[in-house]
Amino acid sequence: MASTLDSYVNRSVCVITGDGRNFIGILKGFDQTINLIIDDSHERVFSSSQGVEQVQLGLHIIRGDNVVLIGEIDNELDSRLNLSEIRAEPLAQIHH
Repeated sequence: MASTLDSYVNRSVCVITGDGRNFIGILKGFDQTINLIIDDSHERVFSSSQGVEQVQLGLHIIRGDNVVLIGEIDNELDSRLNLSEIRAEPLAQIHH
């Protein structure tokens, strides 16, 4: 997986974690255990009753053992989303 992440460095990514959190930011680096460093980051907090809240984080480190999914973000498409109108249940925590 680490070799695949090389192509994501310095690009906008979305990271979903095992506890259901959704982080967006610029992937700055990673190590052999997929610990991630993302910059200019924010967390998107979903709610079924109100729009998506974006919590600014700045430089953020995510432990590799908590990473479930990493994907590249299309910034043009993402900028057209009206997050205040999106309603969704938060993702549930993964149970092993």
